[in-house]
Amino acid sequence: MISTVVAAAEFRAFCDLQRAAGRRIGFVPTMGALHDGHLALVRAAKAEADVVVASVFVNPTQFGPNEDFSKYPRDLDGDRAKLASAGCDLVFAPTAAEMYPTNDVTRVRVAPLEQFLCGPIRPGHFEGVATVVSKFFHLVGPATAVFGRKDYQQLAVLRAMVRDLFLPITIVGHPIVREADGLAMSSRNAYLTPTQRHNAQALSQGLRAAQQAFAQGVRGADELAALVTAPIVAVADSIDYVSVADADTLVPISGDVGNRALIAIAARFGGTRLLDNVVLGEDAPL
Repeated sequence: MISTVVAAAEFRAFCDLQRAAGRRIGFVPTMGALHDGHLALVRAAKAEADVVVASVFVNPTQFGPNEDFSKYPRDLDGDRAKLASAGCDLVFAPTAAEMYPTNDVTRVRVAPLEQFLCGPIRPGHFEGVATVVSKFFHLVGPATAVFGRKDYQQLAVLRAMVRDLFLPITIVGHPIVREADGLAMSSRNAYLTPTQRHNAQALSQGLRAAQQAFAQGVRGADELAALVTAPIVAVADSIDYVSVADADTLVPISGDVGNRALIAIAARFGGTRLLDNVVLGEDAPL
């Protein structure tokens, strides 16, 4: 079975030892409940580095009071087996007390990027993400870190944090890994009933319609948003947002888009909140 450490000092020591031996480290932070999308990140890290380490940690500071921290799926033994099969060399699986010891008071914010998309709906979420990932980055040291592009806002926040704090981390954004029917892989897909699972295909259907229209010359942000929204509103229990935004700043676009723009969605099917996105002018057709 793959080696696992729970102490931050032991994790740091392992990473320092690898670099001292001249090995490049690839790092994949996760919250566990791993699926093939996570394993694609591990394989991508393996292609970039000599040694791959992954964290499995359900981070309490990124969950709001009415969110699913207590019921978030946890299967460390299963996750370790999956990580080993994908070529991971070490798992860091700390406790909450290890990551947030007594008198822990420091938090990291990337304020401008938190104003949009999920930020107003999940206050404090990205502060929790940036804080825990900053801790991980300081432990792992110079490395290539791989994140999925499904959580596009998270990726943007972390890229800004690395840039602004001069952290010695190269961030790679891996394309969204999808099921055969187009649904973006997510740990939360396990919460869906069969009917909800079928209805959730509307997310990728709407994005595909926008991609096709963009390829045909449509540039109006409102028109593109309407194309995305149409199939979703018919089957979702609610839509938090469909945003056509600048792909770097996440600022919503009014009027016409340029040659590159983000379309991001958050919608709920039953009690399950799902995300999806495409970057028009950049991503491959769905």
